[in-house]
Amino acid sequence: MQKKSAEIFSLMEVEEFSHQPNEKNYKQFSTMKKLILTTVPCLLILIQSIGQTNQTKNLNAMNKLSAEEYYTFKLSHKVTRQSVTYKNRYGIAISGDLYMPKNIDKSKKHAAVLIGTPYGGVKEQGAGIYAQNMAERGFVAVAFDESFNGESGGEPRRVSSADIFVEDFSAGVDFLGAQSFVDRAKIGAIGICGSGGFALAAAQVDHRIKAVAATSMYDMSRVKRNGWKDGMTNEQRNNYLEQVAEQRWKDVDNGLQQLTPPFPSAPVDKVPEGLDPISSEFFEYYAMKRGFHPNSIGAFSVTSDMSFMNFPLLSYIQTISPRPVLFIIGENAHSRYFSEDAYKLAAQPKELYMVPKARHIDLYDRVELIPFDKLTSFFNEHLKSNQVN
Repeated sequence: MQKKSAEIFSLMEVEEFSHQPNEKNYKQFSTMKKLILTTVPCLLILIQSIGQTNQTKNLNAMNKLSAEEYYTFKLSHKVTRQSVTYKNRYGIAISGDLYMPKNIDKSKKHAAVLIGTPYGGVKEQGAGIYAQNMAERGFVAVAFDESFNGESGGEPRRVSSADIFVEDFSAGVDFLGAQSFVDRAKIGAIGICGSGGFALAAAQVDHRIKAVAATSMYDMSRVKRNGWKDGMTNEQRNNYLEQVAEQRWKDVDNGLQQLTPPFPSAPVDKVPEGLDPISSEFFEYYAMKRGFHPNSIGAFSVTSDMSFMNFPLLSYIQTISPRPVLFIIGENAHSRYFSEDAYKLAAQPKELYMVPKARHIDLYDRVELIPFDKLTSFFNEHLKSNQVN
């Protein structure tokens, strides 16, 4: 059970003070409170009621769940789904689901797309919804679990790594390109939330990714190093790194990595009262029936933050050009500033597409809002694929 050395404050408070990032405002908060500015990933729940009782027991049980036992959506009659496994360059076995149109002609070469999950999510949730819908539109599609998470391999569990999560995209390209029915010159990538940043980072160096789309993107390296809306001071960052360094010693002594607080181990009926809007939104998806999955617990090892704070993801985003980039954001998404800023940094060809009235999590699973027609036209144009009717 994780020990809490100080109370946690809400994202609403984080945002309020990020608009006035001076020492006078921040000094009224304890060191631990300040640290929350570095932990605003897509799966963060900032309430003490979500403890880590029986953390190891619950985590082991979750990791044993078979992919075939639980999806947050129904399999379409228009597609087939097959569990696949392949290794990344670190030798970690990546677990994915391969979606294809039922009437696909495997004697021909087809365009393919690789889909990454929201940060800490699993392939049985939003990534699978994207893969299925793209397969319905004629693409070969793979949704995958990142290393150390879901059904993918890697020890210790629940590690988060900027470099390895980016590599997982390139490993997916390896797998797709090895299929006889996939055209190696027509492979694209879609990243949702945190994996939006990973997909873009992979495309910066992997020219085999011919087109990339990021939906409801979070730049995890930026938010962890600079805080929510870049509101972290150098003093706060250094204080946090001191805390992480101390935690790493504790992990060494205990022989077990400490995790951040997880979501409830079973879906709940309602969002707890008193949560700020951002925390409420994530709780609505991950902790309730809408998006709950036992393999998606919303927790990572505390010391994983070192990786993100040391390795910026999008430093070379302009070098993706002349390959195209599509950013998709919700009009009401709290995360839209990540995509808007990345769009400004990216070189042409690029496009920023806004979905009216959509929140951040709505672009995980609301098929009536997710612009699949836009994604289809984007990849059709830039991959120039032969689609299945």
